[in-house]
Amino acid sequence: MKMNRRETLKSLLLAPLAAGAATAGCATGAPVNWTELPREYSYGRTEAERQRDRELFAESYFSEHELVTIAVLCDIILPSDHPNGGALDAGLPDFVEFIVKDRETLKLPVRGGIAWLDSYAVAEFGADFVNIDEPQRLSICDRIAWPDVEDPVLQPGIRFFSLMRDLTLTGYYTTGQGFRDLGYQGNVANVWDGVPAEVLARHGLQYEPEWLAKCVDQSRRNIIATWDDDMNLTS
Repeated sequence: MKMNRRETLKSLLLAPLAAGAATAGCATGAPVNWTELPREYSYGRTEAERQRDRELFAESYFSEHELVTIAVLCDIILPSDHPNGGALDAGLPDFVEFIVKDRETLKLPVRGGIAWLDSYAVAEFGADFVNIDEPQRLSICDRIAWPDVEDPVLQPGIRFFSLMRDLTLTGYYTTGQGFRDLGYQGNVANVWDGVPAEVLARHGLQYEPEWLAKCVDQSRRNIIATWDDDMNLTS
C-alpha cells in the first residue's frame, strides 16, 4: 500500500516520544509542515531533463526522521517570520532532498551531518535533534554556525551547518519568495530610444528621420521587421 509521505510525517511528529527510543517528532509536539515544490515545469526543460526530474521526484532518499530534521534546520536558518515567507513556505526541505538525490557527492555529507547532529544532541541534551526543545536546538546551532570556530569536536557540525545554510539560501533565492526579497522582476524588456543626442553630436552623427521612425519608435516594438529584395528595411 502506498502511503502519503506528508501524512506519515505529520503522524510521526504528533506521536509521543517513546521511552528509550528516538522518533521523528519534535519535543513541542507541533507538526512541521511545508509547501510542496512543484513537480512539473512547463519551461526551460528538454524532454531528457523532464524525464530526469520525474525519476528524481519518484525516488525517496531520506528517511522520515532525516527529512524532518532537514525541515527543522531549514526553518531555523530562514524562519517563516521573514517578510516574504521563510524556508518552509518555499518548500526548501523538498528542494534539499531533490538536490541531494541529483548530486551524488552531497548524499554522504548531508546524511552524515544529520547523524552527527543527532549524536551531539543526545550527548548534550539526552535526545536527538528534533526531540530536544527549541532553545536547546538553537543552542547547538549557535555553536556550529560560525566557520571560524576551531573546536575540533564541532568541526563536522560546522561543515554540515554551512552546507545546509548554502542549500537553504540557494533554494530560497530561486523561488518566488526569494525573487520578491531581492526585488528581482525577471526578464523585463526595457525601452531603448536610441543613442543620446549629445553622443551623436559629439561624433558628428545623426539619425535619418526615416530610420528613427522605423527603429526607435517604441509603439512599433512588437511589429516584426520586413525587408525587400534589396535588403532595405520596409517596416
